Formats: sequence, C-alpha cells, structure tokens
Amino acid sequence: MRKKLKKQRLKKELTQMEIANLIGIKRATYTNIELGNKNPSFNVAAKIKGVLGYQDDDIFLDVTCRKDTEKTST
Repeated sequence: MRKKLKKQRLKKELTQMEIANLIGIKRATYTNIELGNKNPSFNVAAKIKGVLGYQDDDIFLDVTCRKDTEKTST
C-alpha cells in the first residue's frame, strides 16, 4: 500500500471517488494505484499530486525495505 498517498488524501478529506473524478479516471483505477497494484502514468501521477498538493515524487513509492539475511556456508 502506498501509505503516503492515502495519508495525503485523507489529510485533504477526499474520497477515492472524488480524486478519481477530479483527475478523470475510474475509482477502481485510483484504488489500485493507492493499493500499489497499479502504477500511474506520468500524466495521471502529476494530476494526483496536483489535486493532493504534494510536491515530492516519493508519494508513489512504498518504502518498505527488507534486508534478507541469508547465511552462507563456507
């Protein structure tokens, strides 16, 4: 899930449907973008950022990093 995207949407007190309508996409498409199941095109990403008033590009990144610690035999 793109937590920053959802957090910013809720901060602006907008529903997924309202954002979708404002940028001209289906609500299901926006939902999939917010869930991280779909990546927005450059134009759609720019529109979302504009509606949400967000400046940084990291809003679409899920910054959950995982370090695998795998032991190797020597």
